[in-house]
Amino acid sequence: MKKQQLAQLHSGASPEQWPEQVDLAWQEQMIVQYAPLIKYIASRLALRLPSHISLDDLISSGIIGLIDAIHKFDPSKNISFKTYAEFRVKGAILDELRSLDWIPRSVRKKSHLLEKAYAELERHLGRPAEPEEICQALGLELEEFYQLLDETKSVSLVELEGMWRPTRSNPDFFDAELSEVLQDESARDPFLALHFSELQDVMVRAIDALPDKEKLLVSLYYYEELTMKEIGEIMGYTESRISQLHTQAMLRLRGKLREYFQMVGS
Repeated sequence: MKKQQLAQLHSGASPEQWPEQVDLAWQEQMIVQYAPLIKYIASRLALRLPSHISLDDLISSGIIGLIDAIHKFDPSKNISFKTYAEFRVKGAILDELRSLDWIPRSVRKKSHLLEKAYAELERHLGRPAEPEEICQALGLELEEFYQLLDETKSVSLVELEGMWRPTRSNPDFFDAELSEVLQDESARDPFLALHFSELQDVMVRAIDALPDKEKLLVSLYYYEELTMKEIGEIMGYTESRISQLHTQAMLRLRGKLREYFQMVGS
């Protein structure tokens, strides 16, 4: 395959540009082409993981995800291969993390405790809860609260897919991975289209309800794709403090999402 065709595939491929049979030579070319993407995704995820999780292992899982994307990509769906590959690479890395069960049960329990406290208190207050209010509700000192945020910061990496899967009561609707359904408009029937329209509204409202600092952080991290360190420089906080703000934002958003998924599941 010529370099010009590889460049075209980077932004999206038409059916005539994608080989009907993926051979090893083509696969190797694609892995070389997208190696920087794999490393970029793995490195961003690794920033929120404990030090004993190897970046090389994450990259290896990402390569498996890319190979899977190469073989399953369907250009007729009019989806950019780069977009599809990003979903597959990240999904493969997260699947590997789930299989390792690298988050101790005690940390998951603490995270759920925090999430529940945020959800209940914010329903009662009708506004975002302040750290001092969460501390009072949980009987914690402020220092203990921030230490708890540091301990639970990595849980948000795997929680969204975990909340999505229990709602798959109908295999015709929920057999595909979340990422595939999100990006493939043609795969949705009217019921599923309504479900994701509602989910989008839930997320928009949840993000809009975040405190201004957390809302800015979410925008810079997930939309501008800046690092925690870069965001800290912009907002005038340490990288550690930005990480804590991120965890607080994820706790609030996960609470809103969990409420929605529980409603759909019932």
